[in-house]
Amino acid sequence: MSSNPASSNVNKNQRTQPRKPVVLMSMGTSERKGHAYQVMTHKYITPLVELAGCVPVLVPTCCGIDDLEQYLDMADGVYLTGAGSNIDPALYNQSNQTPGKAQDRDRDDFDLPLIRAAIARGLPIFGICRGMQEINVALGGDIYQKVYAEPGFNDHREDPEASVAEQYAPAHGVQVLADSWLHRLLGEERIEVNSLHGQGLKTLGQGLQGIAYADDGLVEAIHAPQLASFLLAVQWHPEWQASGNPDSVKLFEAFGQACRERVAGKRLENAA
Repeated sequence: MSSNPASSNVNKNQRTQPRKPVVLMSMGTSERKGHAYQVMTHKYITPLVELAGCVPVLVPTCCGIDDLEQYLDMADGVYLTGAGSNIDPALYNQSNQTPGKAQDRDRDDFDLPLIRAAIARGLPIFGICRGMQEINVALGGDIYQKVYAEPGFNDHREDPEASVAEQYAPAHGVQVLADSWLHRLLGEERIEVNSLHGQGLKTLGQGLQGIAYADDGLVEAIHAPQLASFLLAVQWHPEWQASGNPDSVKLFEAFGQACRERVAGKRLENAA
């Protein structure tokens, strides 16, 4: 046992501080120089740590779902990020209209059961871009595979020749549903967002409701009003330079608070 008073105080402070929520982040497949990788970009991780105040656990999706329940046992929330791949359209009963676009069936086969199991456990869920589309498909919805080719919709893709800063700059307005909890959270009925997606939600999955829309009517944010637990997903990328965007800060803080409430609820259950 240490006889150093300063060391003892540090250990005591660590014991008395509330445990930070643990949040699962599923990784994606990438190939580099003939080797298969599991990857996650920093821009998604840092706001979860710095703004939401959570501890990320990066989950490989290349090994199937045998350990899914064990991952969920340690989790206080689930965070579904964007990616460069599309969901396999066979999972929502469509043929593939974008054969030149990468897919990641390992992530599909992990995340869709993850979403359903997380909802069953009452875990908070936050989805971004692909993550929003995964939630929709997991709950029986489907996808516009080429929004830019659909009559009446705008092209929501980024310019591939532009710099990263230009690609992630505000691209269009989003109308937030009046009197919705998202409206109350943001304090605004209209916000400006970036836009880097070729696909979008078509038919909403069971229990999902649109709470923000682009000017062309495309769904830009969803929640599940009948669930007691937190579920929010957005089509834009709030993780990009999140700390400098007041709307992004509010989204990540709200998710973090929901995860902390989950931790507090577990603590009360264990004490009973």
